Amino acid sequence: MIRSYASLRPPRTIALIGRYHSPEIAESLRRLAEYLHERGVSVFVERETAENIGRLVDLARWVTCGFNDIGAHADLAIVLGGDGTMLNAARRLARYGVPLVGVNQGRLGFMTDIGRDDMLTCMDDLLDGRFTPEKRMLLAAEIVRQGREIASNMALNDVVIDKGAIGRMIEFELFIDGEFIYNLRSDGLIVSTPTGSTAYSLSAGGPILHPTLTGIALVPLCPHALSNRPIIVNDSAEIELRIANADDARAHFDGQVTLDLQPDDCIRLRRSEYTICLLHPPGYSYFAMLRQKLHWSERPKGV
Repeated sequence: MIRSYASLRPPRTIALIGRYHSPEIAESLRRLAEYLHERGVSVFVERETAENIGRLVDLARWVTCGFNDIGAHADLAIVLGGDGTMLNAARRLARYGVPLVGVNQGRLGFMTDIGRDDMLTCMDDLLDGRFTPEKRMLLAAEIVRQGREIASNMALNDVVIDKGAIGRMIEFELFIDGEFIYNLRSDGLIVSTPTGSTAYSLSAGGPILHPTLTGIALVPLCPHALSNRPIIVNDSAEIELRIANADDARAHFDGQVTLDLQPDDCIRLRRSEYTICLLHPPGYSYFAMLRQKLHWSERPKGV
């Protein structure tokens, strides 16, 4: 069942998702589960999370289940960790439309915007329905070899095609909506959503795209020709990359899932039919988040 983001109601069932073997995350998850239980909320703990941290805290009181059950029964999911944990949860739950809330236990945390120390104080606003929903697009990709689809996946941040471990450049042809754009020799290409524009794309010199934009950024990695610059295309575009020459090419989905590529493989990318709903606490500002995370200068005094 895909939920309507416009009809969000105070949650009755919340899933908790973490990833790391971390005493801090284990303790945060325990405190959060107990708090939600006291507020009358049914608590699920994602199965791999329970396996990772169950030895650090007692999780016997809570229901343990997989992502499919979370998708079918949870009103929302709270992700404790960094952006990597959020990316994994987003791909696993995208088809179910489960809204996601991020509690930052990592480093930068562009998508996990609740601090650990503020976690419990924010829960009242969440349970009372005062969080703001924001939809984020995903990319859908398929790998075609000799006319047959051999793999497919989704990405919330980006799909990266690169040369792999071998030092030689990769060479491929780029087509957009069937039109030949250019032949690129480089270390690779980042195909990024607006959400992913503050990730690998930013490090490679790509633009920051506001999450409300409907565009896809194409950012070359160390192109041989300096005229190959980042470009942004409409989110309705059909993007195709054809591998012309490569020794160890690979496709990476959100930096977490990797597939090996061969010469003549085609990578077809488009906007996914699914979207992710992130829930932000009252007072959330995307630009304030950027100022904090990217250490932009503060507002001049007197302005």
